[in-house]
Amino acid sequence: MIYFDNSATTKIDSKVLETYEQVVQTIWGNPSSLHKLGDRAFQLLESSRNQIANLLGTKPDEIFFTSGGTESNNWAIKGTALQKREFGKHIITSSVEHASVANTFTTLESLGFQVTRLPVDKRGCVSVTDLRNAIDSNTTLVSVMGVNNEIGTIQPIAEISDLLDNYPTISFHVDNVQALGKNIWSRVFTPRVDLFSLSGHKFHAPRGTGILYKKRGKMIFPLHDGGGQEKGLRSGTENLPAIAGMAKAIRLLLENEVQKANLEVAIKQRIVDYLQNKPGIKIFSQSSVDFAPHILCFALEGIRGETLVHTLEEHDIYTSTTSACASTKSEEASTLVAMHVDDKDATSAIRLSFDETNTIEEADEFIKVFDKIYQHFAPINHLGE
Repeated sequence: MIYFDNSATTKIDSKVLETYEQVVQTIWGNPSSLHKLGDRAFQLLESSRNQIANLLGTKPDEIFFTSGGTESNNWAIKGTALQKREFGKHIITSSVEHASVANTFTTLESLGFQVTRLPVDKRGCVSVTDLRNAIDSNTTLVSVMGVNNEIGTIQPIAEISDLLDNYPTISFHVDNVQALGKNIWSRVFTPRVDLFSLSGHKFHAPRGTGILYKKRGKMIFPLHDGGGQEKGLRSGTENLPAIAGMAKAIRLLLENEVQKANLEVAIKQRIVDYLQNKPGIKIFSQSSVDFAPHILCFALEGIRGETLVHTLEEHDIYTSTTSACASTKSEEASTLVAMHVDDKDATSAIRLSFDETNTIEEADEFIKVFDKIYQHFAPINHLGE
């Protein structure tokens, strides 16, 4: 089996699973309980928080545990918009965000907020000039993802940060679900970023785990009411075994990060080198400094993405049609549409996504299999004529 769908989800690391099972069996008290079992659980919870903060370059009291990227994004955006609504109801995002961001802005728009969605260029990248022109006296929030989940564009977070230094009252959120462990962290997390989101199952942690970073001193409206966990901002008994596992997953992920990212670059480049001169192939995420190392999006002219995905699956190769969150729907990729890619090409796009568990040998096997598929479809599509 070749698994090239790591941006959708990753396999839990065996060492992470060991930690999860150990905590389940030995530290099962409620962290909010006053007895020694509860205290032991609380100490592990805070130890995990401290470890994660140290690894991410934040302070422990800036790390909040959630159920995943969707919750973190919803909380960051809705929580900020609601907290600051008396100061203004204009919020800004890009036109290529993940559904958990894009749909959250749509919901806020239905509640009376004014939303500006920034266009993107042919790389799927927003313009800092467009952002500057969009900001007005009522703007309270800017949310732009660090790495696009469909084609892998790295957004200009550092340049946006420089611009927003001139607007200290505007909160800046970055969806970094696709960015951790790819040797690009300094490009997607700056001192100006007020909030960022992570999802554990994207880096070999248990599903149902996530992180919201909230800069110290920034106010945010709680979306969960209850027992007052997570400093009173996110009620609900913490999923301690999964959180401990997530802390370990991040530590393992960041070990030898440069070498792991370089491997992903090499895998991606091997496939790009094969694809780039093929008639009828359109590559939307070239291997360059503009794109993350682990995502490759391309289209085979005239063949719908889901057809190609299932054809590869017959050879035990697993990919997806751009975002896995939309892959079960008969829709073109939203990022490619925003880039003004032709509808036929957008509906033909598939996404390969790699991680450190993949190999060059798998890339070569993919090329071997795909070449047979390509030759099969070539006469149908009159490729090369």
